[in-house]
Amino acid sequence: MTLSQRLIAEAIGTAFLLIAVVGSGIMAANLSDGNIALALLANAIATGVALYVLITIFGPISGAHFNPAVTLVFALRGEIALHHAAAYVLVQIVAGILGVWLSHVMFDLPILQASTTARTGLSQWVAEIVATFGLLITILAGIRHAPAQVPALVAAYITGAYWFTASTSFANPAVTIARAFSDTFAGIAPSDVLPFIAAQIVGAVLAFGLARILYAPNR
Repeated sequence: MTLSQRLIAEAIGTAFLLIAVVGSGIMAANLSDGNIALALLANAIATGVALYVLITIFGPISGAHFNPAVTLVFALRGEIALHHAAAYVLVQIVAGILGVWLSHVMFDLPILQASTTARTGLSQWVAEIVATFGLLITILAGIRHAPAQVPALVAAYITGAYWFTASTSFANPAVTIARAFSDTFAGIAPSDVLPFIAAQIVGAVLAFGLARILYAPNR
């Protein structure tokens, strides 16, 4: 595949991922009558099933990263050139924001927003380290042991991680940035974005290091 084809796949996939996250969050909040647990369940299921579809259809084209943390790890592994990785990350961020804006249009909300939802503190940052570490280990181990199952593995992991992490498992810098542009159920205050991204990078690098240990050749 050409770089242009791969970037188009990353753009569409990341945009639709954000549409799934933010759009389902808006719909869930509208229909749940204040029941936060029910809204989160709907949000998690919609995100998980969308991820399964997106990874399945775009994985053969771009690898279906949709996530700068994933792209970072594959760059560290030497599986994507640095200039291609930079292009992936730029496209992921821009497409994620566009996906948020499309969600606002669909639900007849103001397009330009800034979230007021505070997500900060040690518990949130540790949760993002755990969430991103788990996601990357799922991907790396899945590619090695069950490559055909990676879409299902990632979808299942993220659906579960919505519930077992205090942060509801953003686990994705592009998603984090994009969600700062939505003052809805899925939002995050802009001031809380950088610590989340830092935690996500830590989790991704830890997963990269563990994979090197687990899958080192026998000597």
